[in-house]
Formats: sequence, C-alpha cells, structure tokens
Amino acid sequence: MALSLNGRELLRDDPPLKILLMSATLEGERLAAMLDNAPVVRSEGRMFPVAMRWGRPFQPGEFIEPRVVNTVLEALNDETGSLLVFLPGQAEIRRVHQQLGEALGEGGNVLLCPLHGELDLNAQRAAIDPAPAGKRKVVMATNIAETSLTIDGVRVVIDAGLARVPRFDPGSGMTRLDTQRISRASATQRAGRAGRLEPGVCYRLWSEAQHEQLAAYGAAEILQADLAGLALQLSRWGVTPAQLSWLDLPPAAAYSQALDLLLRLGALAEPAAVSLTEHGQAMAQLPARPRIAHLLLRGQSLGLADLACDVAALLGERDIVRGAGADLHSRLGLLSGEQRGARGSQGGVQRVRQLARQYRGYLKGAAREPVADADHPRWLGALLALAYPDRVAQQRRAGGGEYRLANGRAAQFGEPDALMKHEWIVIADLGRRQGQREERIYLATDFDAQLFDGVLAEQVRQVDQLEWDEREGVLRAERQRKVGELVLSREPLPGLDVAARAKALAGLVRLKGLELLPWTPELRQWQARVNLLRQLDLANSASSEWPDVSDATLLATLEDWLEPYLGKVTRLSHFGNLDLSSILRNALPWPLPQRLDEWAPQHLTVPSGSNVRLDYSEHPPILAVRLQELFGLAETPRVANGRQQVLLHLLSPARRPVQVTQDLANFWRTTYAEVKKDLKGRYPKHYWPDDPLIAEATARIKPRK
Repeated sequence: MALSLNGRELLRDDPPLKILLMSATLEGERLAAMLDNAPVVRSEGRMFPVAMRWGRPFQPGEFIEPRVVNTVLEALNDETGSLLVFLPGQAEIRRVHQQLGEALGEGGNVLLCPLHGELDLNAQRAAIDPAPAGKRKVVMATNIAETSLTIDGVRVVIDAGLARVPRFDPGSGMTRLDTQRISRASATQRAGRAGRLEPGVCYRLWSEAQHEQLAAYGAAEILQADLAGLALQLSRWGVTPAQLSWLDLPPAAAYSQALDLLLRLGALAEPAAVSLTEHGQAMAQLPARPRIAHLLLRGQSLGLADLACDVAALLGERDIVRGAGADLHSRLGLLSGEQRGARGSQGGVQRVRQLARQYRGYLKGAAREPVADADHPRWLGALLALAYPDRVAQQRRAGGGEYRLANGRAAQFGEPDALMKHEWIVIADLGRRQGQREERIYLATDFDAQLFDGVLAEQVRQVDQLEWDEREGVLRAERQRKVGELVLSREPLPGLDVAARAKALAGLVRLKGLELLPWTPELRQWQARVNLLRQLDLANSASSEWPDVSDATLLATLEDWLEPYLGKVTRLSHFGNLDLSSILRNALPWPLPQRLDEWAPQHLTVPSGSNVRLDYSEHPPILAVRLQELFGLAETPRVANGRQQVLLHLLSPARRPVQVTQDLANFWRTTYAEVKKDLKGRYPKHYWPDDPLIAEATARIKPRK
C-alpha cells in the first residue's frame, strides 16, 4: 500500500489512481484515516447464528492436545455435522489425529482429515470436500482455514485459541516460530466458519474473561518479519522507508539488518543505498527471497544451475524428510530418486520438484565462471554458504555437537548426527523452540573451508588484530583471515607500525572501558566540573563552548584525544604511565581553563575562613561543611557564575550530616531552632547562638574572643 500511495503521488494521473482495500480482519478505521478518511463499506455476508461454548481458563504452558481431544469427542456426541478444529501447527495436528484415531477406532462414521501446507493435493481436497453420505468429518487445521477457504458441511468449530507466528530476530538474522494467543478478531473469524451454511456452535478452549483480555487485532507482520525482501524492493523503487506513508513503519533495527544483508549479497554498492547493483536488479526480478535469489544467480554463473534450483526449492519448503538426520544431501537424493528407502512427504517432494522446475525456467544465459568439477558434493555447501554466509559454522571441539556460527551465535545438534564428524558445516535451518535453551540445528550440510580461497573469497576479510596476552600482560599482533566472527588463519605481525599499534590500543580501551586509564579522584572532579558548565549552557541554548567530556563521548572519540599518546604503550602496565590529566586538559582551549577555576572552583571559602572542597560528582554539586562554619551566611552559595546553587550537607561537629538543603535562608528561619536544640544537647561545649545570622562563624569549638 505504501508503494501504491507513492506511485499515485508520482504519476498524478487524471483521473487519479483509485485504491480499494478489502479485508476480513484489518482495522478499517486506521486504514480509512490513512487514505484521507476514505469511506468504509461493511458487508456482513450471509451469516447464521453461532452459539458459544466457553471452556475453563487456559493455563500458560499446558499441553492443549488432551483438551482438544476431549472437546472433539464431546462435540461429536452432542452436535450434528462436521467439525473444524483450529490448532497452532502440524505437530499438534499429528498428535490430535493420532489420539482421536485411538479413541474412535476404525470403521466408524467419522473421517479424520488433517489440513496443512505439507499435504498433497488429494489429502487437502479430502479435507475440504463434503463428507460422504452417512459420514462426518473432523478437519484439523492451522490458521490456513481461518479466512482462506470454506469447508463444506462444517457447523461446529473447536478453537484452541493458539497460532504459530514467525518472529524475526535482527540480532541473529534468524526467524523463529513462537506459539501465542490469537486476537479477538481472529477468534471471531474462526467462529464464523461454523455459521456459513446453517446455525452452528463454537467451542472456545478458554474462558470468557480471558477472551476480553485478548488483543483486539494481531500484530502486523511487518513489525516482526525478515525485511530483506522489502528492503530489496524499496531500493529497486529508489526510496527509503522514511519517504513513504505506512500504516506501521518498518522497525529500524530489522530494516538496517536487511540492508546489511543486501550489501553482503552484492545487491547494494554501499550501505543504506537506495539503488541496486546489476546483481541486485537481477535478484529483484526473481520471484524469490533475496538469499534464494542470490543463490540461484551465483549458482547459474558457476555452472551449477540445476543443483542451485534444487537447493533453492528445498529451502523454500518445509523439510521433506523427518527423522533422517540433518544432512541436506539426503534430501537431494530423495528429490532425484537416487536414494532408496528414504521416506519423505510425497506432497512435499512434488512441490519441491515443481518449484525447482519453475526456478530453472527463470534462469537464462550461459555460465560466466563455470567450475571444473560440477559433480563434486562440496558444491552443495558452497551454494548454501552463498545463501547463508552468516550461518557457516565451525565445530567448537572435534566430534562435538556444538558449533559457532559466522554471525557469532552458537548452535548445536539436538541429538547425535552424522554431520558431527565434520569440522565445518553450513546451517540451512535452525531455531529455538519453546522450552529449549540453545539454538538447535535442524538442517545443514558439510562444508569445505578451502572454498574460501576460491569461489567464496568475497566472504573473507583480512584483519590486523592486536590482543592482550592476559597471562603475560603484553600486546600481541597478528593478521587474521576471518569469515564473520570465525578465524580461518592467523600469523604474527612483528613489524607493526606505531600508528596501527596506537589504533589497536584505542580499540582495546574501547573494549575494556575507560577504567583502563590512570584516573584520579581529582581528574574525575575536573571531568564533572566541565560537564556541569556544558549542561547549564545546553539547558538554555543549542550549543556550548565547553566540550563534552562524558565517558560515552570520550569512548566514542578515542582516536581524537587519546590515540596520539599511545605510541609507546606495549604492556598493560604502561597505561599507568600516561599523563592522563594533561591529555584531557588539552581539550580545553584558552581561556576555558582559567574560566573553569573561576566558575566551577574546586573549593569554596565559607564564613569561617575555611576552604571547603566541592563534590561535583553529584548534581547539583555538594558542599559538605560543618554548620557552625556558615553562621552569618544568609544565602546558599552558588557556582557557575551564579547559575547553579550548591547542595549543602550541613554537618555536626563530628562531621555527621544533620540537614541537606539548597535553601539556607529557609533553614535558618524554620529548622535551625530544632537542630540547635538537638546539637546543643550532644555537643554542649560548642557554640550554638540563638540568631545564626548575626553570630560569628567558627571552625573551632567556640569563636575567638
């Protein structure tokens, strides 16, 4: 819709492009407002009444299958007609199917019909078509049956109230499936399936009170999906998200991760670009996700078009083999018919073959850089690494099931697998299901790391790395060849120049923090004094002559103020030799150092004559002084050229706080009498005048005569 609105604005046809939106579950008012208050037309359709049967309150974490099976048996006994059961996913459908089969036995008048995307066409038709004469159906479906189709003969709906929703994690670049409660809009849509042909019944497996707590509508997919395809199309269109009108703006983190992926795939020439490379244009023309489109195009250029199409088709469907290990080679064998005895989803195999044929039809032209040994099994890993460069993985220990991915994450096999004999693998499918703590590897293949010296050289970067040997406290320099976060090789760098060493040391300070430097309490006070004057300026205007010397800014600008002084640092202990005070004070141009001492002095002279240190680590600055030393002072002292009152910590003769105030005049007027009574009882030898404003301040027990 964003592109349609933008296109209408760009084209400015006469008459203008008209836009009609149709939906069963979207929020009509929000959409109408976005289209300049467009009129909303509602059509209820022919709908028969549906009676609601509420269940007991749903408990988070409970297994839903037993309740579903019991409710189905109850409905078969109490109601007529066929049943439609909404379940979150295929696993729940299989379990409910099995338990109902055991409860109902064979040869009855009830047909059990699962309905999900992996079934072949005949099985899907059996679920949708009317039940044979004298028979009833129980159709067990995911939310595919919520709005997409009408199932003949259904007058009873049993709703588990759950849906499995994909959620994209920008940090890992992976999409996970989460099971969550449906919205009220979805519940209404599901219940309506029972009233299409005659009055019906809907069993909801949650309480009426819980129903009111459900979200009104489901979360928009754009807020939790992989945005790589969107980023590719917007770049092809030549716009950024900020230039378009959205019902829900794409999340910045997910969109930034999508642009980063396109850059690594060669679709963009530079970060955050709004124009595609020639390769990116070719990717955008293929009806496939960006990773798959890149795999297809690169596979064709390498003379591996057939293999690339098969792999792309396999990655586009659910796993066609269950319980046969994670190795993708076995799926290819099943697809080609070479592997005997393997049991796979026949509907899934047919769909993969059909999709592979479609991909072959899209790829045109001859290979530009054909490989010599196209039949070698290692090219499967190469193609997979082209699609998922961030999921190339290295074994943590020989023979173990845990791997570290190029994106820095960790994943492991849930059970022993033949792929564990390989040091390197590429992972096609992984994720964390509910109740699991680690990422699990579901589909992968072995990988030949020598490919990084050939067709995958573009994924390798060379990094000059300086690291501290924690045991010896010395700096070690080495040149690393890396794929993402994985180190392919390393060699010493004995002749590192001073500039490179200083840059690496600045990176070390950024990693370990500013506490690596020789700070003193006095220097921390200097930092706080400068920051106070800067904050006071910025509170009244958009700029300040005082530089930002906060920790965050110092860390972000190490190259500017610290790096020039790091040339002689070779050991961790050498940081202690840096003259940090001079280095930081150089950040203040003249006459700011003189002004700093005038406007934010380290000490204030109080009426007793004492010079008392100010503590600028708090805001406002604290002046902790004995009460008797302020006799005769009518107003709270100020700093920053009179712009900032200090916070007085008034102390007893034993230097314990008796009052904290920023209003000294009010303290003398209202609180002093009570404080004097208490202090006079504890310190009878000290001087406690009745009128502190005319009394002589003293740092002694009593004033001098």
